[in-house]
This record gives sequence, structure tokens and C-alpha cells, in this order.
Amino acid sequence: MKLDNIDATILSSRSMPAPARSNSPSGSGSRARRSPDGRRYWRKKVSSVALRQFWIWRASVSPPPVLVRVTLESQNEEALKSLEAAVIDCPSVVRCFLMSGSDDYIVIVLARDIEDFERIHRTELSRLPRVARIQSSFAMREVVNRAVPPVIFGESRRLRPGHPAR
Repeated sequence: MKLDNIDATILSSRSMPAPARSNSPSGSGSRARRSPDGRRYWRKKVSSVALRQFWIWRASVSPPPVLVRVTLESQNEEALKSLEAAVIDCPSVVRCFLMSGSDDYIVIVLARDIEDFERIHRTELSRLPRVARIQSSFAMREVVNRAVPPVIFGESRRLRPGHPAR
């Protein structure tokens, strides 16, 4: 799928365009300089399920994520597999990354508020197997949230040595 500058502007914007039934003149995506029919164009052009799910998530999630750093008792294969299987079954976990460095995993959790996170910690995170340490950090404010880095769309496309410009 090839994206143009309009798509790049939409993807790099801070929020999803206003709903299609908006009566506001700016509700039709004026930031990307699109006509009112632009929504149909956007839906046809970008039909990727993953991209639509990203926008739905981004529009619906108001609380910032909780980043949970997990250190295991051991880094053997059995410990890694048991933790990963358990994390998959945690309904509050939206992402989990195996890491290099001092933390073995970074787990991203969505909680409505501090009381909800306390429940998640008590019923899900503290029950994860083979965990030596859990350390949580709350995001105070989102600074950047891009689906695709802007360098992909711009003129400043990085060229690899020995490859001609397109």
C-alpha cells in the first residue's frame, strides 16, 4: 500500500479526524486539507485492519499506559516461556516486550485509574510466575505517538550506501 502526503499528515496528527457526521467545517480533516469526501477516500485508500484498530484504540483510550518492568528469577528458557504464557492470559496487558539490559520484560498495562491498577497488580501482575521484581511507572503525558515514523513519507528518506535514489 502506497501512502501520499495527505496520509502522512493524518498519521502524524495528534488526534483522529472528527467523526464523519460532524457539522463543523474543520471536522472533515481540514488539517490535512481534505474535502468532505476525503473520509471515503481515506477508508478506501487505507483499508489495513491493523491501522484501523490503531486509530480505534487511540481514539478510545484516555488514560496513559502503565509501564511495568519485570525482572525474572532466572533467564532460562523455561522461565521465559512460563512468564510469556501467563502474560498472554492477562486481560489488562496490551503489549509485552522481551528486553535486553537490566529488565527482562516491559509490560504495558492500561488501567482506568490508580484503584484499577491496584486491582490489576493484585490479581494479574503479582501472580506472574518466576518473577523476582516488578517495578511500575505511570506515564504522565504522551509526547509522541506515531503509527509510522515521518521519515518514511518525507523527502529526507534515508538511502543505504550503494543503493540508487528512487
